[in-house]
Amino acid sequence: MNKPLPDPISTSSSSSFTARRTLIAALAASPALSALAQFRVEVSGVGLTQLPIALVPFKGQDASPQKISAIVQADLERSGQFRGVDASGQALDETSRPDLSLWRQRTADSLVAGGVSKLADGRYDIKFRLWDVVRGADLGGQSYTVPQGDLRLASHRIADYVYEKLTGEKGIFSTRIAYVTKGGTRHTLWVADADGENAQAALASPEPIISPCWSSNGQQLAYVSFESRKPVVYVHNVASGQRRLLANFRGSNSAPAWAPDGNSLAVTLSRDGGSQLYTIAATGGEPRRLTQSNSIDTEPVYSADGSTIYFVSDRGGAPQIYKMGASGGNPTRVTFSGTYNISPSISADGRWLAYISRVGGAFKLHVMELSSSTVNAITDTVADESPSFAPNSKLIVYATQLQGREALMTTTLDGKIKARLAGQAGDIREPDWGPFQKQ
Repeated sequence: MNKPLPDPISTSSSSSFTARRTLIAALAASPALSALAQFRVEVSGVGLTQLPIALVPFKGQDASPQKISAIVQADLERSGQFRGVDASGQALDETSRPDLSLWRQRTADSLVAGGVSKLADGRYDIKFRLWDVVRGADLGGQSYTVPQGDLRLASHRIADYVYEKLTGEKGIFSTRIAYVTKGGTRHTLWVADADGENAQAALASPEPIISPCWSSNGQQLAYVSFESRKPVVYVHNVASGQRRLLANFRGSNSAPAWAPDGNSLAVTLSRDGGSQLYTIAATGGEPRRLTQSNSIDTEPVYSADGSTIYFVSDRGGAPQIYKMGASGGNPTRVTFSGTYNISPSISADGRWLAYISRVGGAFKLHVMELSSSTVNAITDTVADESPSFAPNSKLIVYATQLQGREALMTTTLDGKIKARLAGQAGDIREPDWGPFQKQ
């Protein structure tokens, strides 16, 4: 007997003020991005322990504007944890009792089947069920009743469910990313699904927008805008579109980073001379200085527990990554491999540091295991920038150049599985991966 599905869930320009700007200035401009350009996901590479999964085309999805099973499969494959198994020639839905021996012959370890139907009020009803083919176990299912605009979100939540059931870890497919594009003289800050689709413009400006950073609750973005002809930090409410000025002091105001509790941000200010680190309340006010050096200190990021700030400084003669207590104190150097290391990102589990290292004139994404200080270069591209961890610490999004065009990529931490999230053309940069979303 199939288990009953749960009740439906309704889903309703200064070139030196940061090391990041130095890197971006070195990147060549590429063709303009159409505001309506659709991303595509191209997964490449082979992992060592991918789980074979079959996703039968959802019954009724040919009449749906979104192909649910294809979105779920792309999500799972992009994670690096799964590989798709041929499900052609099979007709199943969430009520079916599949012949699991057939799927064992097709080498599938798990199976997803479901259906989608349009309701009289225009919404869509989506149901699915997950099977453990090896153990012959029904792993349950869910139902979503959503408007047409939320079909992709429902698909991502199906992928989250499958990922968590089969790996024991939380999926990140229904999270969001922020990034910036430049088309002609127009700069746009976008918020998109984690696969790059369904992008919504949060801000457009004829002046540069840089350094977007999500708050830990996913409701706000901090960023730097040059609309005042100088770098100024704003905080933007994603849902309402309202924003407020956070830092507009003398000199440059840059590189905002939210503290995990959401009550304050670290920023880089040059109000007292050189670029130094400060904290400022999320509501604004007088900043408090954290570093006292004659060097450039910039690009702060907090550890997930809020106890430590990692940042970039040239106090040793060249940009390297340092760390210190969140209230300041004596910094400790973290990176020693290479002579130019910038753009730190810390994984939520505290195990990993991602950063950009200049190697022979090329800018490459590196990952360090913090406990051992073991470092690996995980890309073969030469213009990587702005790494940001997924909230489950398993993937990194970053910007790079491929065939002369800027692109968004995701990669597993070992670099074995990469996915391109870029459109046909465009100057795409500075991604930041948002936190888990409340269901």
